[in-house]
Amino acid sequence: MSTDSANGRDRSASTRERLLAAAVEAFATSGFAGTTTRDIASRAGMSPAAVYVHHATKEDLLFEISRRGHRSAVEIIEEASRRSQDPVVRVRTMVEEFSRWHAVNSRVGRIVQYEFDALTPEHRAEIAEYRRAIEALMRDALEAGVEAGVMTVSDTKGTSLALLSLSIDLVRWYHPGGTTTPEDIAALHGELAVRIVGAAA
Repeated sequence: MSTDSANGRDRSASTRERLLAAAVEAFATSGFAGTTTRDIASRAGMSPAAVYVHHATKEDLLFEISRRGHRSAVEIIEEASRRSQDPVVRVRTMVEEFSRWHAVNSRVGRIVQYEFDALTPEHRAEIAEYRRAIEALMRDALEAGVEAGVMTVSDTKGTSLALLSLSIDLVRWYHPGGTTTPEDIAALHGELAVRIVGAAA
């Protein structure tokens, strides 16, 4: 492998990352519908034509942002769910980490949650799979808690969605740099989660 080839791949990867970062800023500021390819290119310091070298459409950029965001969220939930065999601790930790992720990545979170309908049907189907995986992990923890007699939950599916919504909804109002930190939000949501499932703190 030549040095020139390796450098070319590095430059291409760097350009793709610049475009994705620019797209995040543009979509978070103006929304998907209100953003043009020219807007993204301008933020990346590139020409509009250069965007199409790396991404066929504006929607492709949105999909890549959404896919990365959801994969990261799945990893966070999976890792949190493995930290303890205690169902109550599992639920608290999963909610804490999911909320912390959404606070730290609030701009990306806002995009992936509220621009879902702008994706193509094929892309929506893939993103929906990630969402179902997250919901299943939370539901498994609730079912384990009910079976162990340490939680009072009559509807595990509905409750899992409600718990996840604590984290997801914060991207609507949270802005980094304020007096409330991601750690503050994580701790509060973890406490609320324990109360919601009727468990002892």
